[in-house]
Amino acid sequence: QVQLVESGGGLVQAGGSLRLSCVASGNIFGFDAMAWYRQAPGKQRELVAEITGIRTSHYADSVKGRFTISHDNTKNTVYLQMNSLNPEDTAIYYCNVDYRLRRLGIPRNIWGQGTQVTVSS
Repeated sequence: QVQLVESGGGLVQAGGSLRLSCVASGNIFGFDAMAWYRQAPGKQRELVAEITGIRTSHYADSVKGRFTISHDNTKNTVYLQMNSLNPEDTAIYYCNVDYRLRRLGIPRNIWGQGTQVTVSS
């Protein structure tokens, strides 16, 4: 069974940095895409950053130039480096992965449990 475990969240002052990690465990053949979403209180969940299996990436306008998404296939891990954090970045951050169990298997999707990021002013 495939699972995602996120880590790296916490409390940081405005202007600070955090790096989130998301490790996928299970018998995964490959990834089509790996992404980070976030949900602030009272708001809808939004896409923060995504990276595809061919390493193309895109970002929400609000985080461009501050956040960087990357992944290490040898570790089945996706990272989100967050710099110049501000209080508007406060949210629960969720990892989301599109993966396949076999080379021509059907695409599957899974969410992590979320990790809290709080930025104080």
